[in-house]
Amino acid sequence: MGARKLALSDEILLSVEKPARYIGNEINMVKKDPAQVDVRFCMCFPDVYEIGMSHLGIQILYDMFNQWDDVYCERVYSPWVDLDQIMRKQHIPLFALETQEPIRNFDFLGITLQYEMCYTNILQVLDLSGIPLKAKERTMEDPFVIGGGPCSYNPEPIADFFDMFYIGEGETQYRRMMDEYKEWKKSGQDRVAFLKRAAQIPGIYVPMFYEASYNEDGTLADFQPIVQEAPKTVMKEVEMDMEHTYYPEKPLVPYIKVTQDRVVLEIQRGCIRGCRFCQAGVLYRPIRPRKLEFLKDRAIKMLESTGHEEITLSSLSSSDYKELPELVYWLIDECSKNGINIALPSLRIDAFSLDVMSKVQDVRKSSLTFAPEAGSQRMRNVINKGLTEENILNGAMDAFRGGWTRVKLYFMLGLPGETYDDIEEIAVLSDKIAREYYTIPKEERKGKVNIVTSTSIFVPKPFTPFQWARMNSREEALDKRNFLLGKVKSQLNAKSIKYNCHDADVSELEGVFARGDRRLNDVILQAYEDGCFYDAWTEYFKYDVWQKAFEDHGLTMDFYNDRERSEDELFPWDFIDCGVTKQFLLREYHRAKEAVVTPNCRQKCAGCGAARFGGGVCTEKREGGCV
Repeated sequence: MGARKLALSDEILLSVEKPARYIGNEINMVKKDPAQVDVRFCMCFPDVYEIGMSHLGIQILYDMFNQWDDVYCERVYSPWVDLDQIMRKQHIPLFALETQEPIRNFDFLGITLQYEMCYTNILQVLDLSGIPLKAKERTMEDPFVIGGGPCSYNPEPIADFFDMFYIGEGETQYRRMMDEYKEWKKSGQDRVAFLKRAAQIPGIYVPMFYEASYNEDGTLADFQPIVQEAPKTVMKEVEMDMEHTYYPEKPLVPYIKVTQDRVVLEIQRGCIRGCRFCQAGVLYRPIRPRKLEFLKDRAIKMLESTGHEEITLSSLSSSDYKELPELVYWLIDECSKNGINIALPSLRIDAFSLDVMSKVQDVRKSSLTFAPEAGSQRMRNVINKGLTEENILNGAMDAFRGGWTRVKLYFMLGLPGETYDDIEEIAVLSDKIAREYYTIPKEERKGKVNIVTSTSIFVPKPFTPFQWARMNSREEALDKRNFLLGKVKSQLNAKSIKYNCHDADVSELEGVFARGDRRLNDVILQAYEDGCFYDAWTEYFKYDVWQKAFEDHGLTMDFYNDRERSEDELFPWDFIDCGVTKQFLLREYHRAKEAVVTPNCRQKCAGCGAARFGGGVCTEKREGGCV
């Protein structure tokens, strides 16, 4: 194979911020001889290296692909703005980290779609790679571009840029796709012939084989396949066997600090809670726990192979993992010997959690996080949060008694049915938590209490009960933020409360992309050509450029955000079956309007449709039976 030759000269590497983003060769990087494999696959996260390297999905697929002798999987991330300029000026093609070879030489470019605001970065990656931006313009010389991840559940706003999308979890069908590709390569047929083969693989959606038409009011009139190989409905792929599946034993370890600098142990997939704003809670149903022995085995192997000093337990709601106490107390024993920290995100604050956290955290430095999401009980019922004020105040009080003095609170503004009284309750609840602290006798307190209250703007997402809901405008969001700031300042303990809020401009565009249709492809293309990328980064976000792109194409953001959708409207994503039925989601939307709580999956089956996968929580014995 010879020595690796870097794609960038020393002169360029020394002139850019964090050159380690581009040289690869990290600990546990896989090395293969490209001449000895049949399929070269490049995995892309369309954001800066530090964020992409923290993504668990890529680590799992990278490990899985590279276990196959006939496939070599490499990686690429979005070059930061400094290198982007140099590559354009000097005509340097975008390259993979492992071999430093141009992306255009690969068979596949797989792009993970985690966040709508990365859409222009997808075009940056294609552009710098010299791959035609639109799928229909690609030739036999170009890789097949495939998208996956949560945003692929409404792929329509970016459908033109992808040859195909993989809907669902990657462990199940990629092996078949590689085999189909090898067969096709021998056949000498054209690109379309391979896409027709791919369209017949479960979970694969090939946009060019479908046609959309629109009503006079701009809503979708019809969406149909136009070739016989393409199915009318694409069913999501689900890995039901969480024990005998791929999970890395030797994850990649970067040389620079990345967002998640630790071993990530995924303890389960899915969630039983049914929060009505949460897309992940629907997409990853049913909840599927991993076996305790599997987790212990992987924890030890990953800590040994990486040298990381922290391990985090990953899931949408860790407290719902039935064997959590056994796992955590085992980890505490294992990790304390080697000075390894344990991070426990997404825990409910209860006696067990506080006991564990007091053992694994330095109480002086750390803060506790609560996510009430809404200030008033009525709104918490609307979103099916299943938390009472009493739960929140008791949890906070237990934490204060345990020595914590810092609490982070997360809320959303602009939830469906919200009033200004509900918003004021966010400030009131923050103050009540501070008051709890000051009921502790002065001599027992550890200084002042710090409450950090953060709000984000609610964005309705596909495949949630709120997919029919209207989204607040920028102006409304700004008004609500200012109103809340005023209310926080008027609280008794205002000095103990810090209020942070998210950018409303970015949220508005996120809302459009989340529920948009195919007509947005040209808007995104124009915005990119006019200089938009890294839109998720406030300093690079160009709202006026986006506005002009919408105007030039005769579209408005209001059409996508500023209306409640009718119950019989055809959605751009309705051709995807995520396992949860549209009837269930509509029923939940009606319950939200009446502020009625739906019990979680372990209390009672609500008949969402996910029981058809025949496993996970759906097969546990409980009330109600599965529908």
